[in-house]
Amino acid sequence: MKISSVKIHKFEKQENSRLVGVASVLIDDSFAVHDIRIIEGDNGLFIAMPSRKTNEDTFKDICHPINPETRSLFEKAIFDEFEKSE
Repeated sequence: MKISSVKIHKFEKQENSRLVGVASVLIDDSFAVHDIRIIEGDNGLFIAMPSRKTNEDTFKDICHPINPETRSLFEKAIFDEFEKSE
């Protein structure tokens, strides 16, 4: 699997919000994942995959990496592009 491109949309820092941007990722020039949230956590940036609210008022990921290696691939590509766009 190869990440073909990453697009970042940064947000102005809002009071009481840790959301700093969203990313769209294109995989193998064939599959796009939009609305990956970039969040400023207590220990630095992390990503949250697209999710939807369930009938039980919880949130469930729509799509997500299955293993740590794939999550790391997404994180590296997104964080690299996020840093470039500053």
